Amino acid sequence: MNAAESMLNLPRQFIAACRAAGGRKKLADSTGMEMTGSELLLRTLVLRRLLRRKLAADERMVGLLLPPSVAGVLANAAVSIDRRVAVNLNYTLSSDVLNDCVAQAGLKHVITSRRVLDKLRERFPIELSVEPIFLEDLKDRVRLTDKLLSAAEAFLLPQSLLARRLKLHQVRPDDLLTVIFTSGATGRPKGVMLSHRNVGSNVAAIDAIIHLRDDDVLVGVLPLFHSFGYTVTLWTVLTLGPMGVYHYSPLEAREVGKLAKRHGATILIATPTFLRSYLRRCEPAEFAKLDVVVVGAEKMPIELAEAFERTFGVRPIEGYGATELSPVVSANIPPKRARPDQPQGLREGTVGRPLPGVKAKVVDLDTNTELGPDRSGMLLVGGSGVMQGYLGRPDLTAEAIRDGWYVTGDVATIDADGFISITGRLARFSKLGGEMVPHLRIEEAINEVLRVPEDDIRAVVTAVPDPRKGERLVVLHTGLEQPPEEVCRALAARGLPPLWIPGADSFIQVESIPVLGTGKLDLKRVRDLAAERTGATAANGS
Repeated sequence: MNAAESMLNLPRQFIAACRAAGGRKKLADSTGMEMTGSELLLRTLVLRRLLRRKLAADERMVGLLLPPSVAGVLANAAVSIDRRVAVNLNYTLSSDVLNDCVAQAGLKHVITSRRVLDKLRERFPIELSVEPIFLEDLKDRVRLTDKLLSAAEAFLLPQSLLARRLKLHQVRPDDLLTVIFTSGATGRPKGVMLSHRNVGSNVAAIDAIIHLRDDDVLVGVLPLFHSFGYTVTLWTVLTLGPMGVYHYSPLEAREVGKLAKRHGATILIATPTFLRSYLRRCEPAEFAKLDVVVVGAEKMPIELAEAFERTFGVRPIEGYGATELSPVVSANIPPKRARPDQPQGLREGTVGRPLPGVKAKVVDLDTNTELGPDRSGMLLVGGSGVMQGYLGRPDLTAEAIRDGWYVTGDVATIDADGFISITGRLARFSKLGGEMVPHLRIEEAINEVLRVPEDDIRAVVTAVPDPRKGERLVVLHTGLEQPPEEVCRALAARGLPPLWIPGADSFIQVESIPVLGTGKLDLKRVRDLAAERTGATAANGS
């Protein structure tokens, strides 16, 4: 069995990775908790026993409300080796939306921690509609037999027999592993169903281009309810050689820096927004051992990459993915991990080439015909990472997947060498006068005119229905230092086509720009707010 095939049964590969790590440190977090590979396997087996006494035999899906931490990793491992489906819930959502996700998944229990829940409630209004299982309570219910039997399984039983005892031989590649709910940026969150094949093939492909080592230390700050956090910072650690070190918030730069220094972090997965925070608040010595920094979720300016490299000695590279694609689609290959037998793997300004096992194409927005190199159109992605579908929504699944290709909603080009460049989001375009008008390009130009810092959101462009033109552009802003007419003239001076320039009467001041808990724009709320303030009916896109 080759490496890619072994990843099609993730719980079984987890056992192999723990056995291989043995007494080597495997997990740590900012609370001071640490575990070796052997300890991780033992505690996972104990926790599995405890959970089986709380969960019904037919309780297939189990909720988890835990941040990136040793406890969060342990709980996910225990649920998965019991052949149940982990549903990591987004604690940044309102209670109504959170409990809507609970209802969609049919959850009866949510694994959490009193300490964690109290801390989360300082920032987020969390009230669960189902019974929580508190990890602290389970500690007091560990029996001597739990410890002895789990120790025998962890240390004495041959790996193949342990897998059979846990019935892991019954796991099939297309069995459901997890449900991850989308953020709800454009509406009600949808439950993305990902299988062992989906996540496992993605882990194997990441390993094939970055060549993860046993002495790697991966910083886990992306939330486990986020697909990048779930696949990259959870399962790469659980099934491969690297150690994972975790902190519950990527925004707490000083704590992230201390954690990285304490454990000699070599790999950081983040977003450009987080990198700006680390630039301001972390010391070069804290990231001294970093040699791989990969960013996604938003475009990385070259100036940011240069500034990060000047300060920390490692240049960030970009990747691209989507929850529905398990999630990584493409990535540039960090120069320090490139191998002579691989083709050129880095082209700045792009999001890299598709990973092994992933295929991508660009099609015409109107005719759906495939386009040649460097022509802009809708990006479609196929391969082993394409989700099984949206939970309970075959109608939405049919819209999203065409003949096995996932329709990303992103407008892109693919060059002759296969490098992908994302040029915009279809939901952030308007069709005016037969032309596709990009909201993001206008937004960037407005913020340049206003001299807004890169990490500040001062103005956002959306659209509302218009009886004459079909749609009209609207700019929501938190305050202008010059009249809208002057901003419009400045946009024209920068060479923006007249069709791209909003009317001076379409600039609307708001108290704040709506964002999700993940920091991304809340496109639905932006659209609805614009419609509300203009008296229009909400448009279909933002």
